[in-house]
Amino acid sequence: MQILKSLSQKENKDTIILSHNVESLPKSLLTEKELAYIHDQFETHKTTSFELNRLDYVILVNIIKLKDNFTQDAEASRKAGKAASESLNRLKVSEAQIIPSETEPFVAVAFAEGIALANYQFEEYKKPEKKKPNTLQSIAIVDDQLDDKSVENLNILVEAVYRTRDWVNMPLSHLNATKLSELIEEAGKESGATVQVLTKKKIEALKMGGLLAVNKGSIDPPTFSIIEWKPENPVNEKPFVLVGKGVVFDTGGMNLKPGEYMKNMKMDMAGAATMANTLAAIARAKLPVHIIALIPATDNRVDGNAYVTGDVITMYDGTTVEVINTDAEGRMIMADALSYAKKYDPLLVMDAATLTGAAARAIGGHGVVAMGNAENEMNLLKESGENVYERIAELPFWEEYAEELKSDIADLKHLGGAEGGAMHAGKFLEHFTDYPYIHLDIAGVAFFSRPKEYHGKGGSGYGVRLLFDFFSNQQ
Repeated sequence: MQILKSLSQKENKDTIILSHNVESLPKSLLTEKELAYIHDQFETHKTTSFELNRLDYVILVNIIKLKDNFTQDAEASRKAGKAASESLNRLKVSEAQIIPSETEPFVAVAFAEGIALANYQFEEYKKPEKKKPNTLQSIAIVDDQLDDKSVENLNILVEAVYRTRDWVNMPLSHLNATKLSELIEEAGKESGATVQVLTKKKIEALKMGGLLAVNKGSIDPPTFSIIEWKPENPVNEKPFVLVGKGVVFDTGGMNLKPGEYMKNMKMDMAGAATMANTLAAIARAKLPVHIIALIPATDNRVDGNAYVTGDVITMYDGTTVEVINTDAEGRMIMADALSYAKKYDPLLVMDAATLTGAAARAIGGHGVVAMGNAENEMNLLKESGENVYERIAELPFWEEYAEELKSDIADLKHLGGAEGGAMHAGKFLEHFTDYPYIHLDIAGVAFFSRPKEYHGKGGSGYGVRLLFDFFSNQQ
């Protein structure tokens, strides 16, 4: 769907009125009886949303109480937008206008964002007669002071989230590593970024042992996609590098996942989708940052030649790794990409991965687990997390976690003990870095089995808005 800016309100049109209290509701748009009804319901039952049917069109009224806390107020506005999206689609509305009434400027924008994000659907594989597409196609914010570029970027961002959700929701039957690389090429071409895809032959020539080891159980070849956006006169002399885990399906390998734990493993490439589409959004918005994304991709399946517990793998940088559990495959393919990133002499490297159940259990589905050695950038990332309500929970990155990765027969093990699993994974990945580094574990938020506010059900697109905000604020 599309978010528009309007210079003036239109009469007899489906309308949403936003206000921070009933006293500020516009008397020119509502009758005395309607105002009296709203005031009575607000005072008596604390009702904050109202649906007024004018037969030819509908008026939705939303009272959004502000707490003088931007993070909470913007999120409350997004959630109210999600509820409005449901009402508008139930009423078969295709176009609507948002009229702010004495509210802060950001409220209408966040409200529209919530509507747009909640309006997403994934019905790709249903018969035409089984599909029930949402009717809502566009929302216009009536505000002549609204910045045109901010509206343009919001549309770019919503589209990037939609595309990320699409990829995460696609099953292995429609999205193997080769297909993922094709989608990345398509997104890059549309955005103006450049894309290079390394095939299995090139990956073998580079001796990316981690990626090749995980791929040994698959009949499909691995890919390694390199996406780059380099505008004229970027604000950064050295590039930022993003790394995304692209395990298009994870059976656990020879350490096969039991029962329900394999059910949603099509989503194990969410880190790849997040990073690829973040870069594409940055390129489309023409943000003045030089940025590169590296996407190693494969599935992790069972075969007679699959890698097994006890194997020793020589990685891209020459490190030998003792395999402890083949279900810890994401860190193996990402390690090669992190080593490869050294060639760019990066200013900062950030990775995103559905890496550990430990991260999900630590904070639940309420935010991103992060760790790293770039303190200033981490603080800026936390600020972005508050701005878009994709909050950061920073976990310790102590050297003691690396102690549990020592191996008797190789340079290191790829798995630590039962406790501190998220940090062990982070410390394993850090071994392959020599630059400022932040690790993002999105295991708890990349995919929701039940509907969650405007993130919906299934792939959430979590992380795209976070990173876009972070890079938008680079000076």
